[in-house]
Amino acid sequence: MAIESLVNKAKQVCDNKGTRFTSIREKVFRLLAETQGGIGAYDLLERLKTTEANAKPATIYRALDFLADMGFIHKIESTNAFMLCHHFDHIHPVQLLICEQCGHVDELHSTVISHELNNQAVEFGFKVSAQTIEARGTCKNCSAL
Repeated sequence: MAIESLVNKAKQVCDNKGTRFTSIREKVFRLLAETQGGIGAYDLLERLKTTEANAKPATIYRALDFLADMGFIHKIESTNAFMLCHHFDHIHPVQLLICEQCGHVDELHSTVISHELNNQAVEFGFKVSAQTIEARGTCKNCSAL
């Protein structure tokens, strides 16, 4: 999906929820939209500084917290990185396939995996409130090399 279309969709979601999509939030969103795979907060900060010279770590972390709360991004816990979610217009299960060689990340939405995990959790008396499953390996491009 084109970046402008994603930005417009994000603005609409914010309007519908009565929140502000500030210029900093939009700039961070755009940086994430331009990035393949995940990117760390400090790398984002360096990119943001090209247009916002006074940006500090708190600037990035506040923007990332907002984008995560809105469901616009996923945090890749194993690498402490962030990636844009292109399906933020609805709640969905998330499974991430992370290439250990090139860093490419594919996002899956298997309801079968989600339901199975939830069913197993219930057997332990556990209620899942959020779910992101990460699988590490080699993508098809790196496998072909």
